[in-house]
This record gives sequence, structure tokens and C-alpha cells, in this order.
Amino acid sequence: MQLTLDQIALQAGSQTHLYPMSLAPAPGAMTVLLGATQAGKTSLMRIMAGLDRPTQGRVLVDGADVTGVPVRHRNVAMVYQQFINYPSMTVYDNIASPLKLRGAADIAARVQAMAARLHIDHLLKRHPAELSGGQQQRVALARALVKAAPLVLLDEPLVNLDYKLREELRDELAALFADGGSTVVYATTEPAEALLLGGYTAVMDAGELLQYGPAAQVFHQPASLRVAQAFSDPPMNLFAARRGPDGIALPGGVAASRPLPDDGGAAQITAGLRAGAFHVAPASGRVALPGKVKLAEISGSDTYVHAMTAAGPVVAQLPGVHRYELEDPLTLYFEPASLYAFDAGGRLLAAGSAAGAA
Repeated sequence: MQLTLDQIALQAGSQTHLYPMSLAPAPGAMTVLLGATQAGKTSLMRIMAGLDRPTQGRVLVDGADVTGVPVRHRNVAMVYQQFINYPSMTVYDNIASPLKLRGAADIAARVQAMAARLHIDHLLKRHPAELSGGQQQRVALARALVKAAPLVLLDEPLVNLDYKLREELRDELAALFADGGSTVVYATTEPAEALLLGGYTAVMDAGELLQYGPAAQVFHQPASLRVAQAFSDPPMNLFAARRGPDGIALPGGVAASRPLPDDGGAAQITAGLRAGAFHVAPASGRVALPGKVKLAEISGSDTYVHAMTAAGPVVAQLPGVHRYELEDPLTLYFEPASLYAFDAGGRLLAAGSAAGAA
């Protein structure tokens, strides 16, 4: 199916939840709504589902105007971040409930098959109170997915689970929707999740749709500084820089040979480096940032180093385990090609090269 949002907006009294925007999620693929809390993701999904009506604009499904058609008259599946299951029903009856409402055939076989895909087929006789949090969310997912709806909306469905469970279920969800049978919209606050899920990404901020496109393209070529900030975790390191004769002049006399378009713009620009762009070893062409360690944290297989450098404070994400003490001298290096540049209005001037990152 092709869902199209045509210049929709949402306002409640004097408060604007969504500014006018148009979006047509790729049919049969996954679109991730990426943005911080209160970016407008849930408001947008509620309009997609038919739970709320936009104050302006139209919602189209395969060209037909369904604006204002309530959710009960649409074939939509939605999963929320809270575990919503019927406590008095067994797992089997929870999953079967939407099929029974529709008078579907082969209910037992479909429930069994979906439960097996989500690895809860051994729990079908239990009640939700007897399950772990991860198992309960699998039940909620199974109940939504067994409908085989052409539009599936997932509103931060994994946010209340621990890291290991999130990783496990994220991989399973990507596999579940790989057949392209449904258009899937998935909301998250985490840039890494958007990249791992692949597909397409719509970046939102404060009720605005900033950019939409293939996830990798939006990540590597953000249209603006706002997009780059929303799609960076840890946050992108930003520097008040200038256009130099040979490229970009960072604070502290640090120069990077990074060609910029001659657009006649102001000399003052904002330069950006993602945390993963740093190295600890020198190499031909790399720019050195001497400094001192202010904090070092080991997280999983990476080390996050907060340092005060000649160009200003930075956060570096270094692969592997590195042990530093407070105030240890540390020189970080980066490839000039990994530098992003934005003009005074926040518009992208030059995108950092993926090859320049660590």
C-alpha cells in the first residue's frame, strides 16, 4: 500500500504539535521516524493510524482520501512502548483476539505460526502476568503482526526492554518485515537504531519533518545542522570555524585541507566531526588535535573519551578498550574528509566522508 501524508499539520489550541509536512513512506519497506522526545513522532503516527485527525492536510491510502476515517475502519496494526495485553486471556487468546474479531479462518494455525516466529510458542497457555517483560512485548507484537495488516506502526516498541533484549528483538523485527509485505513505520529516539534497521529514515525535530530518504544517505549527507545533530549519538562535535585559504580553519590554529564550495557565503561557518571520526594513531594527511583527557568511559567494545583539545572540547568514540587517567595528554587525529561544514543558516556545505571515519 502507498500511504501519503499531504501537507498535514496538527494544532491543539495555541500549541502546534506538527507543522505542515508531506511524507510518503516507501511502500513495502521500513521507515524510521527518528527524533528526540516530543519531536512529534507519536502525533504523526496517530494521524497515520486514524486515531487523530489533522487540523489541515489530507491522509491518502493508495490515492483514496481517508482523512478522518477512524482506526476501526482501517487495516492498521500498531504496537506501543507499553506492554498492552489482556491480563485475563492466555497468550494464545491474546494473539488470536484480532483474528476472532474479523472472523478469520485458520486461526489456530496462524497463531501458532506467529508465536513460533517470535519464539513464544511454548508460552501459549500462560497468562501475561506469568511472563517477563520481553515475553510480554513479544505477545503484543505477535497480536499486532498476526493481522497481516498492510500498514504496521511501531511506536518505540523496544524502549522499555534491556539492551540485550532490544538487540535481539530488533534483529527479529528486521527479519519479520524483510519480505516487503507491509509498509512499516517505526519510531525511535536512537540514531543507532535507525541505522541498524536500515530502510528509510524521516528525521523530526520539534514538530517539523527535516529530511526523509534512505537511512545511510540521510546519515552521511544531512541536509542541515539540525539533521546532523538529531542523527548523531554521541552528539556531533561542533566548532565555530572559518573558511581558510586551503579549507577549514578550526579554533586554536588547527587547519584542515577540506575544500568548500565557493558560494559567496560568509567566512564564519560551523564545522562538525562525529565522535567516531577520531583516531589515536597518526597517519599521512591526518590532522592532529592535541589535548588532555577529562573523562574516559568504556561501554561495550568502545571507549568514549571526553577531551579538551586545541580546538575545544570533544567527545571521541574509539574502538576497543583504552585506559586513560584524568589530565593524561592525548592527541586525537582525524581525516580532513570526515569534517562536515554548515553555513551560518545551518545549511550543509560539505558532508563528511564515511571513509574518513574510524
